[in-house]
Amino acid sequence: MNLSRRLLYASDIWEVARPRTALTAGHLLIRLSNPAIAFDLRSAADWLLCASAARRALAEVLGATGFAVVFAHQWHPIGAAIGEPEVESSTPTFHLFGRWDGETVSPGEQLRLPAQRRLPVSAAERMKYDDGLRAALRRAALERAALERAAAVPEPVAGQEHAVEQAGVLPPVLSWSPEPNAGPLHTMLATDSGSPQIGPADLLAAAAALPGLTARLGVGGVSCVAADAAGPRLEIHALGRSVGEPVNPLELLLELPEVSHALL
Repeated sequence: MNLSRRLLYASDIWEVARPRTALTAGHLLIRLSNPAIAFDLRSAADWLLCASAARRALAEVLGATGFAVVFAHQWHPIGAAIGEPEVESSTPTFHLFGRWDGETVSPGEQLRLPAQRRLPVSAAERMKYDDGLRAALRRAALERAALERAAAVPEPVAGQEHAVEQAGVLPPVLSWSPEPNAGPLHTMLATDSGSPQIGPADLLAAAAALPGLTARLGVGGVSCVAADAAGPRLEIHALGRSVGEPVNPLELLLELPEVSHALL
């Protein structure tokens, strides 16, 4: 499949595309278009626009009612890559999985298999849905952007910028070891800005917490799963990863009720 066929939507900063190895018809990527772009409020807001549009498109075209986001920080899948998608590029990439009644294979079923044994979605099946997804993505993104413009706060007086931009105020990030868990390196991260839905500041706060978590756990990086990326509270399962680890914690994570429901 050539690039023009894989790309479904491009915003100012991020793009929504089919992965090279789509594990289900509801498997999409949200990928940074230019790795030189900093992850700031503008970039985070643009990511949310793309994620919201992708969810709406999957709901409209496939009837998706559940979603999960899988990504990694300072970590690349190696070997069998059990529990995680294969690396697509060196740029920041998030895997979005939509779930719907009647799907013939679930993301978790594929991720439980070694990478070399997974059966990607056929080109014919991708083509069956991609035109509809492309049109729905564009429509959803335009509608969300229009709503955000209509609800935008009037331009501030010079020198009185928005508090988050002015003072760098971010919501606190809570962290705890869940029970049940996927081992001693399993940490839950959660932000709650008090807003009715996840906002750019939540994403920035979570991103800022990941380097500290990696250092605290003494690991090379983390694999992350957000069982559902919508709602008023952002919650992320973060698993410490290292080359030569005795156990792949993602194999255990897939068995936990919340993640099992989202991916299996």
